[in-house]
Amino acid sequence: MKFSVAIATVLFTTLARFANNKEFANLRATLANGMRQILFVLVPAAVVFLALSDPIIRLVYQRGEFGSADTTLVGTALFWFAFSLPTNGVYLLQTRTFFSLQRPWQATGLAVIDLVVSAAAAAALYKPFGVGGIVAGTGIGTSAAVFAQAYVLRREFGGLELGRLLSTVIRISLASLALAAVSWVVWDALDSALGRSTVAQLISLGTGMILGGAAYAAAAWMLRIAELEQILRLLRRRRG
Repeated sequence: MKFSVAIATVLFTTLARFANNKEFANLRATLANGMRQILFVLVPAAVVFLALSDPIIRLVYQRGEFGSADTTLVGTALFWFAFSLPTNGVYLLQTRTFFSLQRPWQATGLAVIDLVVSAAAAAALYKPFGVGGIVAGTGIGTSAAVFAQAYVLRREFGGLELGRLLSTVIRISLASLALAAVSWVVWDALDSALGRSTVAQLISLGTGMILGGAAYAAAAWMLRIAELEQILRLLRRRRG
């Protein structure tokens, strides 16, 4: 989420400038590119949580009175939260877009959709799914708000480059499958071989995530995902 906050913060001044000058084509292009960059980072982050939720929670929290049953419970919450991670990032950027247009009332009104749908979905899913249902409900609410925001913004700008966004999301998802497969297989092999001491967990989980990340970058390069080069350029600028 920190990355999406950084992207939304950096782009906000650009969005505001384009909105002030009525350059809506440039504003639309900037917003669309920002959404793709956020998804390029947050979709694989979500996949890591989906694939390794229990090992992550076990390493971070399973100390003393926090036992295996607690790990399973919190891991379930993390698993379902992962699904809402990408939409949370997009939600933040689209909300900033409404503020750049000087329409905070629209952002606030659409936020009500998030609250209402989240509450209703959580209430409906809690009994059959427990804590996972509550977390899934909040994700459903955020997703509903994102689609509502996108509908309003698409009408405002005459489109949001949704075709290109869909193409990018499909390729990001394929690359993320490579990430999930490599990270889980590596973690599972090292976990079986090294055991579950704190150091062993750090090695197995860290190695799995690093090699999974490398697999994601390689797959993104092979699939020609433009956002990979954009992110690398940003990193090179910061180092320079």
